[in-house]
Amino acid sequence: MAKIDPDGLVRLDLNNPVFQENLLTLQKVERHAAIETLTKLRQMTWNQVYRDSGLKWEKIISIKPPNGIDAIYSLRITQTRRATAYREGEFIRLLTIASDHDSTYGKK
Repeated sequence: MAKIDPDGLVRLDLNNPVFQENLLTLQKVERHAAIETLTKLRQMTWNQVYRDSGLKWEKIISIKPPNGIDAIYSLRITQTRRATAYREGEFIRLLTIASDHDSTYGKK
């Protein structure tokens, strides 16, 4: 297995159909804010992602990740919404954009 460089740039995987649907159905202002966050992510290293206070990268402990995935994380994608994702090597694989903060963590 290749060593992962923590100072390597983050690569985005936006291919999840649920994430795409969530992103494309956002209102224009929120959609643009999400795109700005994705642009920011592409320019960051993983160490920067972990430390960035604006993204608030957090492990979600209330949701059991699927087989083969170590953990699911949330990050702030707009001022009012969080996305779920997981890390696979140098990729951040985006899964969803929650309609509200609590639903990111599997709460009602």
